[in-house]
Amino acid sequence: MKPVWIIDDDRSIRWVFEKALGRESIDFRSYSSAQEALTALEQELPQVVVSDIRMPGESGLDLLQKLKERLPDLPVIIMTAHSDLDSAVAAFQGGAFEYLPKPFDIDHAIELIRRAIDESMRKGATAEDIQGTPEILGQAPAMQEVFRAIGRLSQSAATVLITGESGSGKELVARALHRHSPRAASPFIAINTAAIPKDLLESELFGHERGAFTGAQAQRRGRFEQAEGGTLFLDEIGDMPPDLQTRLLRVLSDGFYYRVGGHTPIKANVRVIAATHQHLEQRVKEGAFREDLFHRLNVIRLRLPPLRERQQDIPILARHFLQKSARELGVEPKRLSDSAMTFLATCEFPGNVRQLENVCHWLTVMAPGQHVEIADLPPEIRENQADTSSGHTNWVAALENEAKQRLSRGESGIIDDLTRQFEKTLILTALSHTGGRRIEAAGLLGLGRNTLTRKIQELDLDSRQ
Repeated sequence: MKPVWIIDDDRSIRWVFEKALGRESIDFRSYSSAQEALTALEQELPQVVVSDIRMPGESGLDLLQKLKERLPDLPVIIMTAHSDLDSAVAAFQGGAFEYLPKPFDIDHAIELIRRAIDESMRKGATAEDIQGTPEILGQAPAMQEVFRAIGRLSQSAATVLITGESGSGKELVARALHRHSPRAASPFIAINTAAIPKDLLESELFGHERGAFTGAQAQRRGRFEQAEGGTLFLDEIGDMPPDLQTRLLRVLSDGFYYRVGGHTPIKANVRVIAATHQHLEQRVKEGAFREDLFHRLNVIRLRLPPLRERQQDIPILARHFLQKSARELGVEPKRLSDSAMTFLATCEFPGNVRQLENVCHWLTVMAPGQHVEIADLPPEIRENQADTSSGHTNWVAALENEAKQRLSRGESGIIDDLTRQFEKTLILTALSHTGGRRIEAAGLLGLGRNTLTRKIQELDLDSRQ
């Protein structure tokens, strides 16, 4: 088991915890500030964190936010004074496991820590179960191409550039490439270059020496160093600032880099996988991206299709995400009705797989019953689909999905059956609109009266008027 971390600027509080945890034979580490703990996080991971809320420098709430970004399942117990009710509420909103009001009973505190340890161990087991499922799901031909490419690259250390829209699962593909490579036993380190301010990105990538800049109180290992022997995934590479593009090119070219403020070259034994949702060739033409770096990254390119190009995968993805959300929340998984599943399968999902996963998580929390109907879907999904329908594309998507399903079942004679249903629907709708007046309905449909009468007889629609 990993150690319990105690973070408090009050030495006496740390001493009380150290003695109590020692008596209980619970391994621990104690730190006097949030920054000290965050620095230690580069070397070791905690099982549970107990942190004061008010400390010099970064507060316990700032620390909580940073820990949750990096380790979302880590239980964090926030210690608060009785007057800190607002802070306690903020702690829960920030994802705290529990808050411990001061002054506290140490036996109660230890009991709370044990509960947090149990929760952490249980979530760890759940994460392993999830990892046991396929990393990427998909039966669509476009996804099968991606799977084949991952297989072909399984013995390669080549640099890979993954392109695809936001939310399409580029990091999942990068993780799969790492997991099925000779470097699988070494770290996989991911960084979103667009999410980190320009003035921090260089230190984040390459690390820094103590005193390299204001606030650099200790040496820090960068992502390249953390990924030593493994894989570094650079997401949204198209947004990397020009000066850092130059530094990255140098690492890829000669294999060495320097920490910020450092003078000793460090050898990089790292496989780089980059990803972008942008058209890098266009960025190169615009002068926003170095052409030589583009060619260094573009050794092998994998295009990840958007969800609208693999709509037949929506049902298996939806079932997977509903089960995943149910496991995470400790509830029974919701089930989509056939009509709700068909409806979802015709949605375009501009946010791609990530948006579908969010919808399934929303349903797990918000849908009133275990059986989900169309009316239970998030309002924005239903409204967007209504807007799409007014653009005359929804029925085409539904037809395409129906055809794909029938073809996958090996059915034949599809065009005759679907054409028959298509004509039935159009004729009955037109007759309903005209109040049964056939001449008027024929004119609206662009048919002669006799042709309409013949089709009504062939389709056996007389009894349905």
